[in-house]
Amino acid sequence: MTHLIIPPQTGTSCTVEMQDDLQVGLYLIEHNLQTIGGAVLSREERRRRRRATQKYRLAHATRERVRVEAFNTAFCELRKLLPTLPPDKKLSKIEILKLAVCYIAYLNHVLGSA
Repeated sequence: MTHLIIPPQTGTSCTVEMQDDLQVGLYLIEHNLQTIGGAVLSREERRRRRRATQKYRLAHATRERVRVEAFNTAFCELRKLLPTLPPDKKLSKIEILKLAVCYIAYLNHVLGSA
């Protein structure tokens, strides 16, 4: 007889009696649970524990840094294509987007009247 302690999903834990290890394994698969060190963990708990590791946080921070750098590079490239006075004027991202929309509308107008 095997006793399986299920983690508190609703605030209270419960003990389930199983006849053998096969029945325990089937129960775990059916309820999407996994045992780690004798404790039964849900998918959410496993995900939370994995994300709490230093290795995961470092990898996530690196991915985020690369993403932000690519985003900023794209804004710089867009900024170079827009005419402003003075040409080196510092613009915020929202100003760059608004200016790009206006410039595209202007170019459409010029092409339409030609």
